[in-house]
Amino acid sequence: MSRTIVIIGGVAGGASAAARLRRLNEEDRIIMIERGEHVSFANCGLPYYIGETIDSRDKLFLQTPAGIRARFNIDVRIFTEATEIDRERKQIHCRSVTTGETWQIPYDIVILSPGAKPIVPPIPGISEADNLFTLRNIPDTDRIKDYVDTNSLRHATVIGAGFIGLEMAENLRERGLAVTVIDRGKQILNPLDLEMVRPLEAHMRLHGVELRLNEGVEAIEEQGRLLRLSSGDQLKTDIVIMAIGVSPENDLARSCGLELGIRGAVKVNASLQTSDPAIYAVGDVIEVKDRVQGFDTMVSLAWGANRQGRLAADHINGREASYTGALGTAIIKIFDMTAALTGNNEKTLKSLGVSYEAVHIHPNSHAGYYPGAAPIALKLLFNPQTGDIYGAQAVGSAGVDKRIDVIATAIRSKLKADELADLELAYAPPYSSAKDPVNMAGYVASNLMEGLVRNLQWHEVDEFTRGGGLIIDVRDEAERLAGFIPGSINIPLSELRDRLAEIPRDQEIAVSCQVGLRGYIAARMLSQYGYPVRNVDGGYKTYAAIAAGNNTGDCGKTGAPALKVENPAPARLVHIQEQLSSKPPLLLDACGLQCPGPILKVYETISSMEEGQRVEIAATDFGFAADIRQWCSKTGNTLESVDVSGGKVKALVRKGQDPADSTGVQAAQAAVQEGTTMVVFSGDLDKSIASFIIAIGAASMGKQVTMFFTFWGLNVLRRAESPRVKKSGLETMFGLMMPKGTRKLPLSRMNMGGLGAKMIRYTMRRKNVDSLEQLMQAAMNAGVKLMACTMSMDIMGIKQEELIEGVDFGGVASYLGAAEDSGVNLFI
Repeated sequence: MSRTIVIIGGVAGGASAAARLRRLNEEDRIIMIERGEHVSFANCGLPYYIGETIDSRDKLFLQTPAGIRARFNIDVRIFTEATEIDRERKQIHCRSVTTGETWQIPYDIVILSPGAKPIVPPIPGISEADNLFTLRNIPDTDRIKDYVDTNSLRHATVIGAGFIGLEMAENLRERGLAVTVIDRGKQILNPLDLEMVRPLEAHMRLHGVELRLNEGVEAIEEQGRLLRLSSGDQLKTDIVIMAIGVSPENDLARSCGLELGIRGAVKVNASLQTSDPAIYAVGDVIEVKDRVQGFDTMVSLAWGANRQGRLAADHINGREASYTGALGTAIIKIFDMTAALTGNNEKTLKSLGVSYEAVHIHPNSHAGYYPGAAPIALKLLFNPQTGDIYGAQAVGSAGVDKRIDVIATAIRSKLKADELADLELAYAPPYSSAKDPVNMAGYVASNLMEGLVRNLQWHEVDEFTRGGGLIIDVRDEAERLAGFIPGSINIPLSELRDRLAEIPRDQEIAVSCQVGLRGYIAARMLSQYGYPVRNVDGGYKTYAAIAAGNNTGDCGKTGAPALKVENPAPARLVHIQEQLSSKPPLLLDACGLQCPGPILKVYETISSMEEGQRVEIAATDFGFAADIRQWCSKTGNTLESVDVSGGKVKALVRKGQDPADSTGVQAAQAAVQEGTTMVVFSGDLDKSIASFIIAIGAASMGKQVTMFFTFWGLNVLRRAESPRVKKSGLETMFGLMMPKGTRKLPLSRMNMGGLGAKMIRYTMRRKNVDSLEQLMQAAMNAGVKLMACTMSMDIMGIKQEELIEGVDFGGVASYLGAAEDSGVNLFI
């Protein structure tokens, strides 16, 4: 028997239900009522049409009313508003939007799909603002685009830092407007956790978007051209986009007595039926269950609306159908970066009192040796006892979408966190690594679940140190150039076993590296030596995301403004600088390298350049934008610009300070005076390697480094093959007893007659670690001064001809002169 099914509202939920209903039943009479002109359009594409990424308005339309009628034999009535549902008589009261005419439509079944409406708060002066818009449908889009196209606008304000607000901010910025985003919260994109959005906020500032967080609009004046803010500031603007959220279009449901739930959303069962079994509801108007924790919520996303429309049609036609909840899987593009999430965030789990563990990893989007690799920040939340996955978040410039999609599928399939390591995912160098980031998250989760490591979260670090805990940074010294956890001490991982005596046993210990991997290795090592130790989850990179994000200053594409000239540099120097500046800059490709790779590449290149010469660096790690600023400030070089385009950070650096910047010249001179001196007393292979690694790290920071070799340390400088020199009997005996050259140096421990040293060298080759000989050459190339103590040479009978080329000779006075100008003095 034929039924009359009335669908109120189109777009995702209503249109999907209509098409599925017809495919399942040719006999039913299907009527679709739409208040506007368009019943099926790409709602999510609206901001990109305003920004002109989508160049044709017609591309937004998925189906026209005429097309739906022809294909599906559905009675589509546009410009028709449903004003009342008479449940007793089973009639829909309708009104023509254009003529005002009214009529009734009898029904057997109703599907409510009216969607949601933008929230517009009662701000004083808002009704008089003729430049204020919301974005929900095609007419909204037309009004905004027409206003932008036909007016000479310079500044736009977006109120609300959610998905729609940020998409509008990006697209208005792409149209050339200055953009300010205002939000009362302390972060953008509230569904993500704080540390995950900080890099996105920095990225938006790189693109010239001003973010005013913890800020609200108290009043609107001058017909929307002046905003009075809660901080007391005033903001002049040309257009205002209101995007603080949506509320369900529940007028029909409320007036006919249907049961409502959270925030006025319509309550439905798993079959999408309301409290009246003859009325179904789908899309943004309904309350749904959180699929992970089971609480009531609203999820205004297109996938859910489409899925619900299909399931409602199935149930109407007697098919088994059940919508058991939403994960809230979502994704957003913000200029060259992408953020995505699925399931619960950490804020939700804390508010529910759910026990959980969080892990942060920073793998590359694909194999690092293949061009274009870029880092991904991936966060996984799970139950450490059961392994149940609660949620995940990811931020990066490539590969974010598929990782979150895989984890969303894993949650739906009830896989455990450690089982992510067992997923066999597609791999080729342009697409992934042999261990995909999802696999890596599974491995890290497995380590925690098995009790192999305990983590210290970024938000626990400061309290840990205030409470007397000691943090050991196991990175190489050069890596600390771009920043480190305050109060941490530096013991590189390669030195950790030999320096256990320096680590107190009566103090809480945590280890930290760049992204967490070396920290895990260090934690395993120390735990086996009896230390109770924790690893800073996600390393310094995760911790630093908050520190960098707390700097809310605007960061444009052109870098810092020029300083006022007080004492101009000499005319000849200025002339030379201008000549070098007029030449095209050198190009340095640091793409695919993770921190500190790009910085070290910059150092190597700058070292070979002339004063005033410029280099343009490209990197795919967006953290490089902050790193290069700090590096330039510490090393006395000039950062002329930082730009982001095509998924890369591009920085233009001038060697030395701008000659017109007297303050900068003084800073550069001060930086040159800061040096490092090292007394190398030991002739052991392992200690010699450590000495040169530290020296290279210090030199990469722009310091002048002097290594003073005395007594047994002189053996490091001896030639393997040296000319015959005249010596006394005692001197000859000394020479025979001591190792001759670096290849003969023993280990300080476990030398085993030279076997230990050979094993170390073999392992270093396998791990692609430079040999001692390569490190020595790199140090000299970096300007490290090697000085042999002449007094020790005389005592031990070592002649100048026996030492390698490039060594200076001096006594205690020479050493003390270098030490006096240094900020660091080491004895090895």
